[in-house]
Amino acid sequence: MKALSGKISIVTGASRGIGRAVALLLGSSGSRVALAARSEPQLRAVAEEIRREGGEAIVLPTDLTRDEEIERLVKETLAECGSIDYLINNAGWGKTAPIVQAKVEDWDRTFQVNLRAPMVLSKLVLPTLIRKGGGAIVNISSVAGKSGQASTAAYSAAKAGLVCFTESLYEEVREYGIKVAVILPGFVDTELIPPTRRLNRNKMVRPEDVAQAVLFVLTAPPSSCPVEITVRPQRNPHV
Repeated sequence: MKALSGKISIVTGASRGIGRAVALLLGSSGSRVALAARSEPQLRAVAEEIRREGGEAIVLPTDLTRDEEIERLVKETLAECGSIDYLINNAGWGKTAPIVQAKVEDWDRTFQVNLRAPMVLSKLVLPTLIRKGGGAIVNISSVAGKSGQASTAAYSAAKAGLVCFTESLYEEVREYGIKVAVILPGFVDTELIPPTRRLNRNKMVRPEDVAQAVLFVLTAPPSSCPVEITVRPQRNPHV
């Protein structure tokens, strides 16, 4: 039997990058996966990959800046799959700019996608997990949430908030047997890192590496919870 057989997972930002890698790994590990992102064609491509490997997936296009779409994501997952076991809050967004040049509307979107949406989704999913007496919520933050850098103020602040939210939520629900964890990747070889950064992509973390960290949380023994995991490149991409 596969490690996640019979489980139901929601993965946000599942159309590419880390989210795609997480969705593929959970699907191949036996979980039925609800794929959420704005791009329906990309989600359908990921779903097809999962099905080719014998897994199951449903496609639920979602704009995480809209509460009604977040609510629909949870309701349709429950309607289609009957339950929810795991929520992987992976979707992220941000623009780099010095504070004096940044647009406030970009800050708003950064906080909506990176922090507010995971909080709202967690609130909506928790009643199901509490009734089941188990499950997991895994939030994908960033090392930027531990150390702010120039031109990333809003992104770093949102990701730092996600770390603190994870710690608070863990304390609230640990007695229900629900695991809550945050993963903080360093440089990951995805489209979010533009070529202008001039980093050695061969030395970056692979999206599949972060997916393995997610699976580690989901399959951890019931007696423990890996609440915070940092995944950094083994070799320095700047060199």
